[in-house]
Amino acid sequence: MSSPCDPAYARAGDVATAVMVMDSRLKAIYDGKAGTDPEQQRLAEEFVASMGPADADALLDGVCTLIYMYMDWLRTVCERHDKDVLEHVVPTLVATMRMMPNTFRPEVIPTMAGLLIASGTGLSPNLWRAQYGDWTRAEMNPLEATAVLLAEQINRMVGDDQEFATRLITDALAVTDDN
Repeated sequence: MSSPCDPAYARAGDVATAVMVMDSRLKAIYDGKAGTDPEQQRLAEEFVASMGPADADALLDGVCTLIYMYMDWLRTVCERHDKDVLEHVVPTLVATMRMMPNTFRPEVIPTMAGLLIASGTGLSPNLWRAQYGDWTRAEMNPLEATAVLLAEQINRMVGDDQEFATRLITDALAVTDDN
């Protein structure tokens, strides 16, 4: 029986922009400038201000698609090593979230963990979240940070290849464009 949260029913959203934002955040982290570059912050704020509601929804769906794709990749890797993706990934990311109280207020951590668990069990994170109402403003930064944390974990897993998670998505987008 199919779930109403099956990824086949979900909008992919603006994955290209979502991966661009995520990649920009990762580069800032790797360059040691996370959260300290006022020019980067200004550009991000201008970009968000230029978006209409449909664009913002598409970007939100795109970030959820990134989370799903990363968890799907992690699930495949874990299964090859007889590990459970939820047991291997979720506790580490939740512990990291708890160490970042400025980004992850305690009340949003269960939602972000739920997104990871939904994705890790093959459900669409945006359809899973939609069951509980509209996204809140307080969830926007944590949602983006969750995608970045997943990408960073993947990059470390493959031997500190700081571009791997981005290539994973851009390669998938290229295959989709070719079809």
